[in-house]
Amino acid sequence: MAISITLREFLDTHHLPYETYRHPHSASSRETAELSWQSPEKLAKSVLLRDGEHYLLAVLPADQRVHLGELHRHYGHHLGLATEAEVAKVFADCETGAIPPTGLLYDIDTLVEDSLLDQPDVFFEGGDHSHLVHMMQRDFRRLLGDATHAHFSQRH
Repeated sequence: MAISITLREFLDTHHLPYETYRHPHSASSRETAELSWQSPEKLAKSVLLRDGEHYLLAVLPADQRVHLGELHRHYGHHLGLATEAEVAKVFADCETGAIPPTGLLYDIDTLVEDSLLDQPDVFFEGGDHSHLVHMMQRDFRRLLGDATHAHFSQRH
């Protein structure tokens, strides 16, 4: 699969430069960083959260985890992890868990960890667990659209 059809069409339509890299199949973002020889600070992982019927996509470095308390303070209400079934339904053109780092393409609000925006370039899974997409920061920001950014994560 490499990258999802939705992501590929968006990148190509908006003339956003990117490269894809193949790596051994991985089960987690930390493992992806290790297997692809990439710094986990530059590898964006996406976590689907929910509040009632609404979703929020949290995008953060692979070596960090979502701090739900920070998100509660930021949004003023409680968010929890979406189920695997919900992730599969929302991101139907992706392998479960290989979520692109932008909700823009799936009509979901996106929140990006501040530290990820400090990186000169970013890698991320865009549809499967065997390929990474690589983008320069300026192009990654265009992919994010009007995503909100804040500090909401902590290192493992």
